[in-house]
Amino acid sequence: MTKAVDLRTKSVDELQDQLLQLKKEQFNLRFQRASGQLENTARVGQVRRDIARIKTILGQRETAAPVS
Repeated sequence: MTKAVDLRTKSVDELQDQLLQLKKEQFNLRFQRASGQLENTARVGQVRRDIARIKTILGQRETAAPVS
């Protein structure tokens, strides 16, 4: 699980890369759950919340950026 404080220190590119990785992991977890191979069911929720954290921070940065 990633803390919001740690995410705020990263650049937009780093956040987007991490978001892509988490979405891939979420995709793989869905397949594992469907096939009955998922061992750590709590990881699904952790990944979902981490994705939400990153999207929130990216959205905050987008609205805080001056529009020229």
